[in-house]
Amino acid sequence: MRALQYLNRYLKKYRFLILLGLLFTVSSRVFAVVAPSLVGDSITAIEQFIRSGEANLTDIKILLLTNIALIIGAALISGLFTFSMRQTIINVSRHIEYDLKNNVYDHYQKLSLRFFKQNRVGDLMSRISEDVSRVRMYVGPALMYSINTVTLFIIVISYMVSVAPKLTLYTLLPLPILSFLIYRLSRAIHERSTLVQQMLSKLSAFSQESFSGINVIKSYAIERNRTSGMVSISKESRNKNMSLVKVQAWFFPLMILLIGISNVLVIFIGGNQYINGQIELGVLAEFIIYVNMLTWPVATVGWVTSIVQQAEASQKRINEFLSQKPDIQDCIKATKKLSNFNISFDNVNFTYDDTGVKALKNVSFKLQSGKTLAVMGPTGSGKTTILQLLSKTYLPNSGKVSLGDFSLEEYAQKDICEIMGVVPQQPFLFSDTIAHNISFGKPNANKLEIEKAAKQASVHSNIVDFKRGYETMLGERGITLSGGQKQRVSIARALIKRPKILLLDDCLSAVDTETEEAILNGLRENNKDTSTVIVCHRVSSAKNADYILILKDGEIAEYGTHEDLVSKAGYYKELYEEQRSEDDKI
Repeated sequence: MRALQYLNRYLKKYRFLILLGLLFTVSSRVFAVVAPSLVGDSITAIEQFIRSGEANLTDIKILLLTNIALIIGAALISGLFTFSMRQTIINVSRHIEYDLKNNVYDHYQKLSLRFFKQNRVGDLMSRISEDVSRVRMYVGPALMYSINTVTLFIIVISYMVSVAPKLTLYTLLPLPILSFLIYRLSRAIHERSTLVQQMLSKLSAFSQESFSGINVIKSYAIERNRTSGMVSISKESRNKNMSLVKVQAWFFPLMILLIGISNVLVIFIGGNQYINGQIELGVLAEFIIYVNMLTWPVATVGWVTSIVQQAEASQKRINEFLSQKPDIQDCIKATKKLSNFNISFDNVNFTYDDTGVKALKNVSFKLQSGKTLAVMGPTGSGKTTILQLLSKTYLPNSGKVSLGDFSLEEYAQKDICEIMGVVPQQPFLFSDTIAHNISFGKPNANKLEIEKAAKQASVHSNIVDFKRGYETMLGERGITLSGGQKQRVSIARALIKRPKILLLDDCLSAVDTETEEAILNGLRENNKDTSTVIVCHRVSSAKNADYILILKDGEIAEYGTHEDLVSKAGYYKELYEEQRSEDDKI
């Protein structure tokens, strides 16, 4: 149960409620064991009355009525404490589930991009939902029934030993066998539970990818192929579950068999002791009731063991992610405050550790605050990497990326994110209203600010044409909008922050040149104090930038203004003439 030790922090947090639940459990069991004793006394009294005939019938009736009233009263009080026990401990499990889900989600948010590249969304969702739910069963029902069983065993067995030690010994003979069987079955359950959870993650990931990529599936008419894949994974999952269930199925029959043996021993040994005058008939009746009272707690031992083993497997999977650290962490010297927004790259080298691709080689340039830099080059030349280093998504392997007078390492990640507006190459929109998607960049933005940002991004006229305007609900990933509209809404989301540094990663590729020109003119007029770095493939996006940087194979091939670069042979001049000739043809 080493993996479950992680939960001790939560058990400590709610220790007072757990102790209260323990008190309710003990109280409910104390009152529950009152009934067998009263039943035994009543049977003994009736037996003595029948044998001797000396007792007054009225006294016997009063005794029986009194015992019945006490049994009913004890049952009611026991039921009240049992209800309180469930309300206390089960509520604690829900609180722990809430805390654990939030902690896992919060940890996900802190992890670096590399983590999300290496793990599928379906697996992440499975661990925060299915695995956490199984862990909750451990800190809820499993904990409650364990306390209940232990308390009942202590109270009942202590009383049985005090009344008839020899009979108690014979009654408990099957327990060592039970312990051994539980140990053997628990190991098998743990191993198979781990495989079941892994298959569930695989099934969730496959389903999530199928739903997210439904357009591709339908476009290529591969529904049958994906269905076959789903059937294959489902069969494998079913086989793993059946393997687990076959082991779990042994528990209850074995428990009932052992309890049945205990009953036989009580009747046989106790019957002989009664015949020999060693115990009273009432004691024999008490022991039969006690043994059957232990039937359910003993039967739950198997169920609880299964829950604990599944929780252990699930918590181990959760711990795998919780133990991972973000690649980018603020160091002790990250105390500087941003006041100067000049950008500087000084002999920067960077290699992606997951692929081994060297993206940048000795890249150096400077950009003054309020200026615009256009970054161009062939696919895979390192353009997007420059933006990722600027936003501290990655740190350079060597060299220095600076903002103002200090390197990025000396600023907190949160402070950098607050002054930057980033529009990625593939915009992501949430399943929410257009207004909320734009205000995501500034959660407290009012309607006028949202509309102003949309106008700057040249998407306002499109939005007002929708039936519900800014309150239009978008489909998953913004599927309701066209590619160009998604890009412009993403730009509006960045602009509403009024960022000091704006990073645009080829985010105008899906708009026409006229709209592109309007957006870029709007940026120059309304964001004069903003430093802008724009990655692009079209000369029309770059020509009005203050500086243009051309990358090739991760190295700077050309650098200068539009006029400088078109006046000499090179990649930019060739691209400029090629695109100008295409425009002339149109």
